Amino acid sequence: MTTETRIDRPYLLERVGEAAIVQIYADGFDHLPLRDKILCWHLSQAALAGRDIYYDQRYAHNLTIRRVLEAVLTHSSGSDAAVLEAVTHYTKLFWIHTGPFNNLTARKFVLACSPDAFAAAVTNAAAAGAALPLEAGESIDQLLARLHRPLFDKEFERIVTNKSPGAGADILESSSNNLYVGVEMADLEGFEERYPLNSRLVKTSTGLVEEPYRIGGKYSREITRIVDHLEAAIPYATEGMAAALRALVTFYRTGDTADRRAYDIAWVRDQQSTVDTMNGFIEVYMDARGVKGSWEALVYYVHPEKTAAAKTIAEHAQWFEDRMPWDPKYRKSKVTGVTARAIEVVMESGDAAPMTPIGVNLPNDQEIRETYGSKSVSLSNVSEAYEKSTPREYRKEFAWSQDEVDRAEQWAAFAGELTTNLHEIIGHGSGLVSPALNGAPEKALKEHSSAIEEARADLVALYFVADPHLAAIGVVPAESQDDIVLAEYEAYARNALVQLRRIREGTQIEEDHMRNRQLIVHWLLANTSALTVSTRDGKTYYRVTNRHAFREGAGRLLAEVQRIRAEGDYAAAGALLDTYGVHFDAALRDEVVARVDRLDLASYTAFVMPKLTPVRDAGGEIVDVEISYPKDFAAQMLEYGQV
Repeated sequence: MTTETRIDRPYLLERVGEAAIVQIYADGFDHLPLRDKILCWHLSQAALAGRDIYYDQRYAHNLTIRRVLEAVLTHSSGSDAAVLEAVTHYTKLFWIHTGPFNNLTARKFVLACSPDAFAAAVTNAAAAGAALPLEAGESIDQLLARLHRPLFDKEFERIVTNKSPGAGADILESSSNNLYVGVEMADLEGFEERYPLNSRLVKTSTGLVEEPYRIGGKYSREITRIVDHLEAAIPYATEGMAAALRALVTFYRTGDTADRRAYDIAWVRDQQSTVDTMNGFIEVYMDARGVKGSWEALVYYVHPEKTAAAKTIAEHAQWFEDRMPWDPKYRKSKVTGVTARAIEVVMESGDAAPMTPIGVNLPNDQEIRETYGSKSVSLSNVSEAYEKSTPREYRKEFAWSQDEVDRAEQWAAFAGELTTNLHEIIGHGSGLVSPALNGAPEKALKEHSSAIEEARADLVALYFVADPHLAAIGVVPAESQDDIVLAEYEAYARNALVQLRRIREGTQIEEDHMRNRQLIVHWLLANTSALTVSTRDGKTYYRVTNRHAFREGAGRLLAEVQRIRAEGDYAAAGALLDTYGVHFDAALRDEVVARVDRLDLASYTAFVMPKLTPVRDAGGEIVDVEISYPKDFAAQMLEYGQV
């Protein structure tokens, strides 16, 4: 370790409104071979090179707004202190959410100072030498006029992704992201996309035009820089990883689906490399249709000590598959290529940061999963940072009894990591779909696809966490499994209640992971004896009253969710989500918000990444790569903005 010992490490760095800012640490990096360290550095540079792609995908005004905000912060001498405080607060939220839309609610937030006061700060920054993103012949006043509504009008382009806009409204036209320009769902009838995952669709006077993301296409400058860093990384990679990186470079050059598929296959086949990366247009949550991929990158290395449990689960994937509580025709007769590892993240960018996942299973292509397998990772140092930065009051406030609090204190971290592994390794990696879907259930399920798939993976984890087989294979201690299961079920139920604190306006959930949790808990409340809603002293609690009914109910719901996905039953998916997963009681939300605010608890977490710095000899050769921990969110974001 190069900085603090584990005991005196600071995790929680600051609060920005509802957000906690937390430092991630990467244990073991100093002990990696030099070759792996250099590989991590080159891959991290590739990750940073694509950061602006996601900014632009998320909102057409994002890059211009960010450059103006960063100009004000870096040239602030002489600016009014109160205005600078408002701009700093807004900018930190802007960095956290990659733009002016809350990452969880999808709703817009605005700058809390007057337009005139902001204009004075921008003018002051320009006078101090700041370079502003002016278009040809544009004045500062014209720039500010162009950004007025994006910055100050909450009702202008108010939701980044709107999958449930209401009767008669169009999901694309109601969404403010930059994946489509002037396109409505009706325009897509009969239109065949050549680059479904990696393109923007633009409606012109002559029809729809695809703008593929590739060298020579949209984002060519950023992708060229990504490719340069990937090619620099190849000499330090293992043979399997080098093959995957070369395939990724080919995809970035052509943008063709066949080349993306070849990359996914090469990446899945590399199951031995200590260092690995995920880089590309991957998750489709931001697209209301569930088709267009958001750019992201992760760079990480395997943590061998923490990998044992995940590896054991992966080795028994066939056992789990054979016992899935759904129609046997949708079980795999032969599970192929399932690998799982616990990892230490050293860099995340794009859609993966600063708010990061705790587990990932890729590729998303169902046909590749069925034929070649998948790779699952649990982000150990991210989970550790979450756990270390979560105040004890968080559990106490929403737990019904001291017994529940005690179970959470003892087992929450263990149970959470276990179910994350089951979710990613067994959940996402399991099952077959009807041949009629041609390996693409997302095309049939459309805007419901992501939430249904997340529910499926969660239900797999909730169902199997209670199976004695986990104790038999040494993943959980047999004498404690009942307590571990109950701790997980209680935490899951609490989460469905507490997550309402994140949605402080409206009565509708947009984010797919939140929809899936709400769906599962409210289905169990309505259809089993597993849970009950209790009140005490004016406070609401979700209580687990029968853990056996919880597991049995999870199995029943899982069978239906798998059927929906396997058969592409769009109507059933919509009905299930609309009934249990989308809507909530505003009064209950207001109660939860009041309880959270009274304790000053964060609603969500953003992370500061480790920093890698190459050490060069007199000839310019890298002789070491040092890792450090900035512990300063604004400084890191400003540094990334200069890359």
